Amino acid sequence: MTELASMDFHPQPQPGDARPWAFPAPERTTLDNGLTVLRCHRPGQQVVAVEVLLDAPLDAEPAGLDGVATIMARAFSEGTDRHSAEDYAAELERAGATLDAHADHPGVRISLEVPASRLGKGLGLLADALRAPAFADSEVERLVRNRLDEIPHELANPSRRAAKQLYKELFPATARMSRPRQGTEDTVEKIDAAAVRAFYDRHVRPATATAVVVGDLTGIDLDALLGDTLGAWNGSTAQPRPVPPVTADDTGRVVIVDRPGAVQTQLLIGRVGPDRHDRVWPAQVLGTYCLGGTLTSRLDRVLREEKGYTYGVRSFGQVLRSAPDGTGASMLAISGSVDTPNTGPALLDLWTVLRTLAAEGLTDAERDVAVQNLVGVAPLKYETAAAVAGTLADQVEQHLPDDFQATLYRQLAATGTVEATAAVVNAFPVDRLVTVLVGDAAQIKEPVEALGIGEVTVVAAE
Repeated sequence: MTELASMDFHPQPQPGDARPWAFPAPERTTLDNGLTVLRCHRPGQQVVAVEVLLDAPLDAEPAGLDGVATIMARAFSEGTDRHSAEDYAAELERAGATLDAHADHPGVRISLEVPASRLGKGLGLLADALRAPAFADSEVERLVRNRLDEIPHELANPSRRAAKQLYKELFPATARMSRPRQGTEDTVEKIDAAAVRAFYDRHVRPATATAVVVGDLTGIDLDALLGDTLGAWNGSTAQPRPVPPVTADDTGRVVIVDRPGAVQTQLLIGRVGPDRHDRVWPAQVLGTYCLGGTLTSRLDRVLREEKGYTYGVRSFGQVLRSAPDGTGASMLAISGSVDTPNTGPALLDLWTVLRTLAAEGLTDAERDVAVQNLVGVAPLKYETAAAVAGTLADQVEQHLPDDFQATLYRQLAATGTVEATAAVVNAFPVDRLVTVLVGDAAQIKEPVEALGIGEVTVVAAE
């Protein structure tokens, strides 16, 4: 018998000591044209991320033109005074850059990613879009048609339909927040190039804008690049728009959006809570994560693992609009889907989880897992320049200090189980939740009414 040759194995790698980490701190400056700039040098990140925040919130849209901010945001990349739409796209491609934009309640965000070696070219194209967008009639008409084509697909999506109904239920009809962010068919079809240009002229200017630049800036004279590009963008001076207070009605009730024959029911349960300026925010983040932030959370453990009603249920807090005076707000919500026959039992078990949480509280083990998942993975979450730039832009948009995220991680690690329990119980009181169900009303209305979680109303799906 032939003997097998012996093998020499390479020594197994051993883990090193964990290095201290904190969310990066930016350097803040102001250009001569009034544009605020936050820069953050991140060695090794050769793709530079740039975020520009424009003070053009949705509540500034003219009456009857909901969606004009979205069309304007999309039109920024559809040509300038120097390039046609096709040429502008080709120039971005030659620079290896991507440009995206979207409108939300706080304002319009434009995002650029470009290799560090071509940062000057990328900033020049971005500056052209901000300084002199073409807003050509044909391009705006095409964007409007595209948006109108999207709306039926969104209404056919159960989760999007549930969100539309929840916002309609929570906020007064006069509030912009009660209506779809990107407009409805009735409002979007009225938008033309003149309306887009008027909205741009009224709200887009460097004096009320902020640019965030993150990436490896080694050997780059960023001041010179900014001066030649975004610094050449001119506009009138103006004060930022005041932030109107958010009002909402979270009286406990159930609204069923009828989808006859639906085999699943989409759940969206929500109310309005405090924004990140509130002292309770860190504990609320931790408690909400314990409730439904991951596969090991309470909601998943009961509804998914024990009962098999769903593929997953999540709870979350999402800032809607922020203000340092306490008038901002966030959406606190629980979302998921269950099979139609078990809609009633699933809701009963969900309410039982909430009531048990109020009576017994979270466990130290749940709290420890949540801290590890939220804080321990933060260095991985912010590996890219885009992730860092996005968070810094969020802080600016929400009127938070530049060290907010770094402070938040320290606060999460220091938050105890009792604090997290109190915060999540206050966030999801069983008698102050608006429940939206998108499903077959003929099958789910009666069992849901029997739960006694609020008056049940049925509305037709569009």
